[in-house]
Amino acid sequence: MDNIGLYALLSTLVVNLLSFVGAFLFFLKTKVLKQILPLLICFSIGALLGNAFFHLVPESYFHLPSAHLTSWLILAGFLLFFIIDQVLHIHTDTESHAHPDSHASGIKPYGYLSLYADGIHNFTDGILIGAAWMVMPELGLATTLAIIMHEIPQEVSDIGILLRAGFSKRKALLFNFGIACAAILGTVLTLWLGHRIGHLSTYILPVAAGGFIYLAAGSLLPEILKETAKRNLLLHLVVILAGLGVMYYLSLHSGHHH
Repeated sequence: MDNIGLYALLSTLVVNLLSFVGAFLFFLKTKVLKQILPLLICFSIGALLGNAFFHLVPESYFHLPSAHLTSWLILAGFLLFFIIDQVLHIHTDTESHAHPDSHASGIKPYGYLSLYADGIHNFTDGILIGAAWMVMPELGLATTLAIIMHEIPQEVSDIGILLRAGFSKRKALLFNFGIACAAILGTVLTLWLGHRIGHLSTYILPVAAGGFIYLAAGSLLPEILKETAKRNLLLHLVVILAGLGVMYYLSLHSGHHH
């Protein structure tokens, strides 16, 4: 393997290790964790929508040849995750009726949906890192740094979503790391197939955006509405706006290649 391939894989490995940054939540007392989980979900809603509308959607419209195609791919991602969500709900209901005492039935479908969405996003990040390093080392480094910056808040949010969905701390960390490895697959495929698969990322980006929009609006917002009362309405809104703000700020300093 040449140096470029090695640097690309090392960059992706660094991004993968970020999946452990949310582990600091495990050191909080259970009572404190229960109190901040709704706020983490609010932040996740903002971060997911911000990632979609400030990163993925603009990139998609910039790179794809047709605005109509881009819109259809975003909608396809939204509908794909709607279908997956429906299947997960059916499976969960079946499991809970068949095994009412089983621990598996205690995990809410949006936890698995979050893993699918994150897997697609990580795979795309891996393609972007591999393609950028193949163009030039400076671009590879800039792309890696940009991905690291938007992954840190995303990974903390992901762990919060999994814990809220009913995953144990250990299971949440292991699943999150496993899904992060999709980035390595994306990088390896890009290095193996060359520039041809680099263009694949432009078609995956809008699908990932649609998935993120569905996860935020279709799965997480209803979860927060259950918790919303007069006393925390403003706080929830502020935290959602904070998630949006972080992603907007990162989009202004993004190293994604145009």
